Amino acid sequence: MAGPHAPRFTKGVSRLMRYMFRIIAVVALVLAGFQGLAEDAGQGDNSGRSGSGSYQKTITNTLSAWEQTAKRAEEAIDAGRASTAALEELRGQLVEWRDKFLAAQTTNKSAIDTLQAQITALGPKPESGEETPEIANQRKDLEQRLAQLQAPVKSAEVAYSRADGLIRGIDQIIRARQADALLELGVSPLNPVYWSKGIAALQSSFKAIRKELTDAWSSPAQQVQFKANLPQVVFLLMVALLLLGRGRYWMEKLTFSMQTKDRTPARWSMAFFLSIAQVILPLIGLLALVEALYATQMVGVRGDIALSAFVALGVFFLLARWLGGRIFPKSEHITPPLNLSTTQRRRGRFYSATLGVLLGLQAMVKSIASFDNWSVEAQIIVIFPLLVIAGYALLRISKLLRLHVLNEKVEGEERSYKNRIIYYLSRIVLALAIIGPLLAAIGYFEAGQSIIFPTAMSLGLLAFLLILQRMILEVYGLIIGSEERAREALIPVLLGFILVLASTPLFALIWGARVTDLTEMWARFQEGFSFGGTRISPSDFLTFAIIFVIGYMVTRLIQGTLRTTVLPKTKLDVGGRNAIVSGVGYIGIFLSAVVAITAAGIDLSSLAIVAGALSVGIGFGLQNIVSNFVSGIILLIERPISEGDWIEVGGQMGYVRDISVRSTRIETFDRTDVIVPNSDLVSGVVTNWTRGNSVGRLIVPVGVAYGTDTKMVEGLLRDIAEAHPMVLANPKPSIIFQGFGADSLDFEIRAILRDINWKLSVKSDINHEIARRFTEEGIEIPFAQRDVWLRNPEALRPKSEDE
Repeated sequence: MAGPHAPRFTKGVSRLMRYMFRIIAVVALVLAGFQGLAEDAGQGDNSGRSGSGSYQKTITNTLSAWEQTAKRAEEAIDAGRASTAALEELRGQLVEWRDKFLAAQTTNKSAIDTLQAQITALGPKPESGEETPEIANQRKDLEQRLAQLQAPVKSAEVAYSRADGLIRGIDQIIRARQADALLELGVSPLNPVYWSKGIAALQSSFKAIRKELTDAWSSPAQQVQFKANLPQVVFLLMVALLLLGRGRYWMEKLTFSMQTKDRTPARWSMAFFLSIAQVILPLIGLLALVEALYATQMVGVRGDIALSAFVALGVFFLLARWLGGRIFPKSEHITPPLNLSTTQRRRGRFYSATLGVLLGLQAMVKSIASFDNWSVEAQIIVIFPLLVIAGYALLRISKLLRLHVLNEKVEGEERSYKNRIIYYLSRIVLALAIIGPLLAAIGYFEAGQSIIFPTAMSLGLLAFLLILQRMILEVYGLIIGSEERAREALIPVLLGFILVLASTPLFALIWGARVTDLTEMWARFQEGFSFGGTRISPSDFLTFAIIFVIGYMVTRLIQGTLRTTVLPKTKLDVGGRNAIVSGVGYIGIFLSAVVAITAAGIDLSSLAIVAGALSVGIGFGLQNIVSNFVSGIILLIERPISEGDWIEVGGQMGYVRDISVRSTRIETFDRTDVIVPNSDLVSGVVTNWTRGNSVGRLIVPVGVAYGTDTKMVEGLLRDIAEAHPMVLANPKPSIIFQGFGADSLDFEIRAILRDINWKLSVKSDINHEIARRFTEEGIEIPFAQRDVWLRNPEALRPKSEDE
């Protein structure tokens, strides 16, 4: 594009891009600034004594500049008359100074630590005050050098506190002004007296733009340029009309074709990315239209402002329509986020697009009003109708949210967490949609405007987060190959939580927070906190987390290798293999924590005093936990019991299923889990039926009637025991004639089983066989019998009448 007006389009587009990506740019600049400060601090840390001298020289050279800035800030705060823009500029200078002072606090850290260690090595001064001259001279020299190195650090700490206090003073003034603006009672837009001012302002701006066009058209030079650029203008207009008229329709049709086929995560992801083109292609068409207008060489200064605002309007509209299409989808072949009918979803798309247009119009009016210096009354009269319509659209959207909750309601069941959130959100939006226009109508226009339009933008951001959450779920399902597993997985939930946390600065900016407020919070966050004489910063936490996670993953990888590849090739039993794998896990986690703490630079020695003071109270409170923990280590090393063993402890009998550092889980024969503290297994009496091997003895008692041939019974019982396949032939089963019972001759079968886990089944089989063989041989199994003797039976006879 040629001509003098070509830079105007570039200026307008760049302004738009800055408006759209301002937040990202600010975050990037802040991060870059902190990185530079960290590098400066690192250089100072390695400087030594010579670095201390150079830093002292730098402080001396810049002291006058800092004093001038500080005095100017103090005078501005005391007077309180400077403009907000001037205060913001002054605040930025103070922030730069404060960052320098914060970085200077770590100067000569290595040298200071070395000197302090040397002084500590000399030991405390004798109580008598007398020590050898050599040690006294050495101590004096070290203390002098330490004071020299600490001098610039102390100066930086003092200057940092002063700069921080000045920044807080400026922030208080700006926040007070913002609060006063919100609570200021101005003119009411319902007063007809001020309507003429709004109409006159609009007419004046339109006349100025029309005059620019008329002057440009009447200029022969610009007519020549217009004719020269006419092919370019025609081409750009054709592209603009094509993309604006059919671009979204093509992408929408292609998206629907993807959604009507089999629903898979891959198709959903493809349809999602195709839907983004529904914004990109019309936006390109809009930019082509604006470029064509610039190419006519008829655009003046006011036209440049209007076109830039028009592009912003188009962006708001396209984004709002896209968000509405994703939250209230037109296609019936996809699962909508909200349970609404087709008509209700169509209304949702309409009101979403309406809010986008209103946000764009509000931004356009403010741009033109700022350039043409509209009066406050004129701005209120022009923006108030937009505010009322936006409130009505929010009111209808809140109703749709409430209808979703009602459609999801199931009789007798409580609302889900998601539906409760949507219900409360609909109530909040309903209240704000009513309160905003009412406040503006009364005269608190700034307050009403600060409620309605941020509410609309917040709804858009919430919709965008919901769409991103769905995209994360589908992409994760595509990665793991199962949509059902993805819905039950934890990773998408954690990523969604991170998205919500990352969006909090955006919500803060929407609701009136200044960028400097966010950077101030980030500075506080980066500064960290002191604990036990050690300063812990977020970077330390991040380093610790990354290294610990890496160590944890390596530990799990080694455990998996041992469990599936190495240990199965050894002669260890299952319990020994599990013990080794568990031990490797505990050692790996411990080493990962130690390495992560060391790499993060956290000085644990500084926390020793604090930990020592807390250890007494913690020791009494956690003695049982520590006892169980130590007992768990003993169980893993000594292995009196192993996973899979059949044990009996405390009247409970079952299989050991899991041994952790605090407790052991036993699965009883009733299929219930019993959690036994490890200390009970170490200090108590435990019966292990399968310790070392599964061979065990079975005892089956049986009684026969008196008068039965005992040798025949012994032979029958021996045959029955030897015939069972689970009974070992060596040693042979033995038959014990226990003695003469009160009702029977008592025998016992004592046999060694191959697997004691089958004890009850074998006992049942042998009893069945005993009953069958005794019946065949006519051997009686007696039951308890008792003879009752009456001392005076005549007392039971009825008395006759003669008696």
